[in-house]
This record gives sequence, C-alpha cells and structure tokens, in this order.
Amino acid sequence: MLTPDALRAHLLDARLAGVVATLREVSLRRYRLFAAGDPRVLIGIDPERSWRTRELIELMADRCGVSADPRRTSGHDVIDPDRTLAALDAFADRLAAAARRGAPVLLGTGHPHRLLGFYGGLADALSAAGCTVLTPAQGRCVDITTRFGLRTHHLDYVRGVALLREPGISRPGGEPGAHTHSPLPVRLALAAAAEAGGPLPELVIGDHGWVCGAGQLGFEAIGLADADDPAPFVGQAEGSVSVVVPLDDGVRSEHYGPLIRYVLNRACLSQ
Repeated sequence: MLTPDALRAHLLDARLAGVVATLREVSLRRYRLFAAGDPRVLIGIDPERSWRTRELIELMADRCGVSADPRRTSGHDVIDPDRTLAALDAFADRLAAAARRGAPVLLGTGHPHRLLGFYGGLADALSAAGCTVLTPAQGRCVDITTRFGLRTHHLDYVRGVALLREPGISRPGGEPGAHTHSPLPVRLALAAAAEAGGPLPELVIGDHGWVCGAGQLGFEAIGLADADDPAPFVGQAEGSVSVVVPLDDGVRSEHYGPLIRYVLNRACLSQ
C-alpha cells in the first residue's frame, strides 16, 4: 500500500509537485489570455463572471500553491504537494462513488503520450467494478485549430480512453494520439452518446478540454491540471468542475503509476 507520505515523496522526486518544469512566465501569459477571454485558454469553460489576471493568480495560489505575488514573473512554478494529495483523495472519492452505483463513465485525454496509462488504469478498474466505460463517436472526424491551421483529426479509444489521432500520422514506438486542449472532442462524444439514445456518462474523467467541456455542459467532471491551466480551476471555483488535481502533466508517463495505485487503493478499486 502506498502511504500518503510515500506518495508525497514521489510527487517531489518526480517533480509532479514542488518545483515543476512549468515556467512562471508561461503561467502568467496564460492567466492574462484567460482574463482576455481567449478560447485557446478557456478550453470549454464559459466563466460566470470576468476574471482579472490578479484574481486568477490568487485562485491558482490557493488551488495549486503557486506564488501569489504578481511581481514574481520568472523562474519555475511551484505546486504544493499537500494540495495535490488532498485533491487526489477527493478524486478517489468520486471514483468510489461512481463504482458503487455502477455509473457509466467517459474518459478522455489531450495528453495521450503522458497520461494514457493513468486514465487507462482507471478505466480498467472501473470496468472491473461494473461501470460501463463509454466509447461514443469512435472514428468520427473533428476539425481542430492548431498552430499549423485547421487540421482534421478522428476520435479513437485506447484502453477505453478517448484521444485524437491525425490521419496518416504514426509514431513508431510511441503512444498514439495528438496533443490538444480543445473541448471539441468531448462535445462530439457527448452529442453522439445522446443521439444514440444513451447511456450518458454520470462521470467524465480527463484533462484540459475534456474536463472543462464536459463540466460546462453539466456533467460531473474530474481531472488533472497543471499550474499554467487556469480553466479547470476556474470551473471548480464556479461549480462546473467537481475535482481538479494540481500537478505537472508533462513528466514521463511511468511517473503517474504510483498515482494510479494510490487513488485506486483509496477508492477500494485495487485489483
């Protein structure tokens, strides 16, 4: 059994929390873009009110542990490991509640090269507990705006986890899927589930546009977010997102393994 103290040490050793790779100037730029209403940073959240940059810094300091001083404009950001642990406990509690009632669930990621294993482990455990892991809109096309312009992708599922692929793109020896923060994939999946007559997910698990887009549409949503992603934390503050776990979402995929074991053990879903 992985204790909270052991996981806390792992978070710091792997730089999932503590001093993380995320740069302060990147975080501040994204806070300013969110305050300006840039959809690339809103990623599916429609804020109930205007958020000023200073308010976003204060929110991220409260939820993540980053510096609350707007004069600190450079260096690496810091995520408080105790906030990460507390959020992982809340995350596990939502998994346990879904498992107890055999709820249909939908999982998706915009970081498949890093987080596919994490979500895949959750999908396996929830399926074994009697939850239906939904895979709506498999193979459907979705147009995503990238820095190279509009690109057509298609929605796919690996181990029950939704991700986007670019047609004709392969990464030999690597995990499949494209990096995206867009809420369009989850909107497509939820619309397809509704068109098919259900079931609809009672819990959506993911990151970026998956958790923000689902939460904005009224679905219970839980997920992971980095210190430079204010949208999920605003969603949580305003009540559209249930749980957000602050951590670095770009470390090597194997470093998320202990997190899977911890949350599944707390949720009584360990196999």
